[in-house]
Amino acid sequence: MNLAQHLARLPADPRIVVTGNHATPWTTLGLVDELLPSYRLWMLNAQAGVPDREGVTLETSFVGPGMRRSPRLSYVPSRLSLVPALFAGPVAPHAVVLHTTRPRDGKVSLGVEVNVLPAAIEAVRRAGGVVVAQVNERMPWTFGDAEVDVEHIDVMVEVDEPMLHSTGSPVDAASARIGEEVAARVGNGATLQAGIGAVPDATLRGLAARRGLRIWTEMFSDSVLELERAGALERQVPITASFLFGSPELLDWVDGNERVRMVRTEITNDPALISRNPAMVSVNTALQVDLFGQANASRIGARIHSGFGGQTDFIVGALHSTGGQAFIALRSWHPKADCSTVVALVDEPVTSFQMSAIVTEQGIADVFGREQREQARQIIENAAHPSVREELREEAVGLGLA
Repeated sequence: MNLAQHLARLPADPRIVVTGNHATPWTTLGLVDELLPSYRLWMLNAQAGVPDREGVTLETSFVGPGMRRSPRLSYVPSRLSLVPALFAGPVAPHAVVLHTTRPRDGKVSLGVEVNVLPAAIEAVRRAGGVVVAQVNERMPWTFGDAEVDVEHIDVMVEVDEPMLHSTGSPVDAASARIGEEVAARVGNGATLQAGIGAVPDATLRGLAARRGLRIWTEMFSDSVLELERAGALERQVPITASFLFGSPELLDWVDGNERVRMVRTEITNDPALISRNPAMVSVNTALQVDLFGQANASRIGARIHSGFGGQTDFIVGALHSTGGQAFIALRSWHPKADCSTVVALVDEPVTSFQMSAIVTEQGIADVFGREQREQARQIIENAAHPSVREELREEAVGLGLA
């Protein structure tokens, strides 16, 4: 059967899970959109350009720019580690559309994006649904849970699409300062989780002189390659991640590289497994933090901006690791909104709390293990922008924190 015939046997308004982030199978997604008058499009961090029309419900547990602000968005709050459980129960998919390599020895590789896709494949196969693979010569071959037997795939669509690349995030002075503060707290032999962006890049670049570092992360970018070339990484331990995004050079490096193990989300983001890593260091960001050490990384004006992602998973895992640390790193002043990111009390739903420390370009506020009034003092004196410190001190009194 061809793609149209396979899709025709799906129930009305089927749920279609599609490879997300920066590995979107654009050609095949376009074909699906032409063939189905109505369906539920489930993607993680959907990028601009995904179908957004009447008849399409946009579903996700992590909102990307392609779904943000859409009136057809259906947001399902969930830790990323628990999305596979959604697929096995209340959010069961009817089809999955993958972006893979061409077949080799009876397998294809999911390449740069593994994430929740193995769980989606298993759920679809249990339900007798359809597994579609967009096979692309340009997709790097990665190992681990990225490898999928071709017998699990019902139809293949051959394309020749360039892979999306990151141009890199410029490291401004504030990001560099934050990175220096975090890096100073990381010793030899630590295990690192850090994503893409100026602050994670600055942090990891500041660790080039360390030795025996390990990588256990949800995603990584070129800064990990820089650590590898600097000799900072432990060569006997694989680099473990669930997806990646970076330069053409990074994609060339991971292609066929057995040092890199791409692992499904319910493993990379399992707090119990994260905690087994020695001196686990988690670096995440937020939109706001408050004097109680609560962080909002998900919503703006009650509108969903992103979602929990892996932040809650890695903060818990890092804190339970022997010698572990969990940092929330952000600028003290939001350049676009022109306001302080440190507030007395967040007025949005909380994404996470009880981290080791809050880091801004102003310094590090140690919060874990501190009495709540000392937590608030640390945040005001060491993390908040100087222009709002007096106001925060006054508000701390009203909150019983001074």
